[in-house]
Amino acid sequence: MPGPTLNFLCISTYFKGVDFLKSCKAEGNNVYLLTLKKLDKEDWPWEFVDDVFYVEQWNDTDVQKGVAYKFRSIKFDRFVALDDFDVERVAALREHFRMPGMGSTTARHFRDKLAMRFKARDEGINVPQFTALFNDSDINNFANTVNPPWLLKPRSEASAAGIKKLHNNNDLWEKVHALGDERDNYLIEKFAPGNVYHVDGLQIDGNVIFSRVSKYLDTPFDVAHGGGVFRSASCEIGTEPEQGLSKMNAQVMKAFGMKYGASHTEFIESKETGALFFLETSSRVGGANLAEMVEFASGVNLWKEWARVETATLRKTVYKLPKIINKYAGIVVSLSRFEHPDTNGFNDPEIVWRMNKPWHIGLIVVSDNSERVLELLDTYTQRIAHDFHASSPAPDKLHE
Repeated sequence: MPGPTLNFLCISTYFKGVDFLKSCKAEGNNVYLLTLKKLDKEDWPWEFVDDVFYVEQWNDTDVQKGVAYKFRSIKFDRFVALDDFDVERVAALREHFRMPGMGSTTARHFRDKLAMRFKARDEGINVPQFTALFNDSDINNFANTVNPPWLLKPRSEASAAGIKKLHNNNDLWEKVHALGDERDNYLIEKFAPGNVYHVDGLQIDGNVIFSRVSKYLDTPFDVAHGGGVFRSASCEIGTEPEQGLSKMNAQVMKAFGMKYGASHTEFIESKETGALFFLETSSRVGGANLAEMVEFASGVNLWKEWARVETATLRKTVYKLPKIINKYAGIVVSLSRFEHPDTNGFNDPEIVWRMNKPWHIGLIVVSDNSERVLELLDTYTQRIAHDFHASSPAPDKLHE
């Protein structure tokens, strides 16, 4: 294996990144995993992990001291956050140990929705109208000049967790007062109905080297708050939205200082005007099995290639993407009222993946024709909604 053996400390407080760990080891590196003790029974690829370090619960000081102790005998070359919730924690560790990679300031742009809004606006990238909740006058000015509905968003939650839709001033101030001393950890922005897209990509040397544009057919917000069925599908390559979003994604990555790694970025296309707006981004592989969908459409395993990018960057070697294919894929996922739903009734040849998770049902389809993907997703969604679907209420972050 060319190049020196590197020591990667991969950190995750969720069961994530199996393919990253495998690929990192396949590149000839030593792979160390730092995770929570409660995840010790998960199906980690143990044969690709040289050692594992557990913590009962995350405490910044304790983790820092623990890593410092291990550093005495293991000279770590890279810290990697495998989950969105760990990005800022790992950035702080990099700062402390003077480790190359994304530091705390840049990491904030990929975790803090308010920081994202300010940074994007300052760089001339379209964002929905918004305000922080620091100052009462600013909140009133926003409410008096921006027509409802509005979205109340936690600054550092992943996906659609904790988001509330507000319809008037009374509703707004009721929620703000309910937040109490936590209000500075939230923002309010204009709710603009429209198509929501995600761009999943890879960066190296500050340049986007791969990206795929996909469209949520049912948005994470709608699914989380309406109990729907989650769907996403590849956008047709070469269309105006696909080209516009690819360009805008590159602008966001440059503006936010993304040097290398994987990213998952969301945008909205205004239903009223057709304008594109940046919503949020993250310096990691997208969740909800979107990575599998992207791989079936493009031939690029984002977890695997992220590990190769990290290794090439450290070794100062040339990274080469695998051969790209241009197919179209779509995913449908739902909670199921059956612990182990029988999907044998779904037997179209386009099916390439079936979810294996208790109380869930999910399928990925692939075709050379984007319309065929959408047709199958529509049919499957109706069948799943009728024969399998179950829902649970979205968690109320204001009262947990």
